[in-house]
Amino acid sequence: MSYSIVIPVLNEEDAIPELYARLNTELEKMTSSRDEFEIIFVDDGSTDQTFKLLAEIASIDSQVSVIQLRKRYGKTAALSAAFKAVTGNITLTLDGDLQHNPEDIPRFVEKMAEGFDIVCGWREKRVDNFWMRRIPSRCANWVMKRLSHVDIEDFGGGFKAYRTAVLKEVPLYGGMQRFIPALASLQGARICQIPIKNTPRRFGQSRYGISRIIPVFFDLLRIYFLLTYLQQPLRFFGSVGLALVGVGGLTGVGLLLDRLLGNQHMMQTHGPLVFLMGLAVVSGIQLLMIGLVGEMLLWLHHQKELKQYTVAEVVSTKISRTS
Repeated sequence: MSYSIVIPVLNEEDAIPELYARLNTELEKMTSSRDEFEIIFVDDGSTDQTFKLLAEIASIDSQVSVIQLRKRYGKTAALSAAFKAVTGNITLTLDGDLQHNPEDIPRFVEKMAEGFDIVCGWREKRVDNFWMRRIPSRCANWVMKRLSHVDIEDFGGGFKAYRTAVLKEVPLYGGMQRFIPALASLQGARICQIPIKNTPRRFGQSRYGISRIIPVFFDLLRIYFLLTYLQQPLRFFGSVGLALVGVGGLTGVGLLLDRLLGNQHMMQTHGPLVFLMGLAVVSGIQLLMIGLVGEMLLWLHHQKELKQYTVAEVVSTKISRTS
């Protein structure tokens, strides 16, 4: 078994020496040879000496790789860059600020050995600011748990272990790193969690705060759509479209009956209602068309590369796994 440790960093020069030393010690205990693990740091546009320090470490340790991004792209992009480079059977991610303990890595590996595809670290007792971090996070995790039907308590935690083959099946873009377990569940991944210690931050300042509430709300809306209607967009747009057409149609019938029963001043009496009726019908038809276009785009994509399922294993002398 081989391991890839992925660590996105941003201005963490004070934490790097201790983090590297503790990682090295723990991984050497776990493996019989240094060839069985690799450590990949991704510098997400640091403005301090983080990259210089990491480059020095990589120059003396062949098991350490450093990817420097040209500017700050965000955690999702940093992880995506590293995931393309990993070579281990199991990929573990943790933050570079020492709030995650490298000594917990063996516990993740033991859980993976039980057959799980993803093991999530659960910050059971968080030490972050109560109002700015813990309350918003708890609300978002509660919603995410019910939307995805994945029974974990901490989607946003960065300490996770993945079976690399499963990880490479999950598209990663635009702030989606916290939803990897939910997206992987669509592929039938087995997911569990283990409690971990959340250590107070000793260096630098957190870049997450109350301002994250609105982006997280949109992320939840996006993940709901992806989990529920990714392969059937017409059901979403069509349902809303039909509802609007139905409301507009019933309103039109009522107005027509009112006109036939003798109302000579339809626009004066029901002008705003006539306008809303037309708007509802037109909007409903447009949504139906959007759903149909989505279905056609999905069909064209499916013809090329979209996977409806993933194969865990094939036992045959005639059929290869990639067929």
